[in-house]
Amino acid sequence: MTDEANELRLIRVVGAAIVKDGKVLCAQRGVGKSLAGYWEFPGGKIEAGETPPQALRREIEEELLCEIDVGKEICTSDHLYDFGRVELTTFLCHLIEGMPVLTEHERIEWMNPADMPQLNWAPVDHDAVERIAKMAL
Repeated sequence: MTDEANELRLIRVVGAAIVKDGKVLCAQRGVGKSLAGYWEFPGGKIEAGETPPQALRREIEEELLCEIDVGKEICTSDHLYDFGRVELTTFLCHLIEGMPVLTEHERIEWMNPADMPQLNWAPVDHDAVERIAKMAL
């Protein structure tokens, strides 16, 4: 695919900044996935007919086997990767039921917001990380 074709390929995704006891859940992408080793907020692609909150609840149930309440939108950011342009909308979320279980990620960590920028985040997540790092949760 050419660079122009990649730029035209828009991938709309959502991410959950799940808060528990003042800490935020951060997830490291697994081996064999695109952007392996980078940190992200768990979530995924928005499917046809879904709202961003619906997509986020579905993705968290699939990836982490728990239920969340989707709260306020933190920000929407985008980044042009070699495989396409990713548009990420990140939401503050809280656990409703269950605790996150590793099924797709390499690692998960509960982190103090101010410490989050020290991780090697996927480029599209940087805006949300910077905003959350300044929040009192």
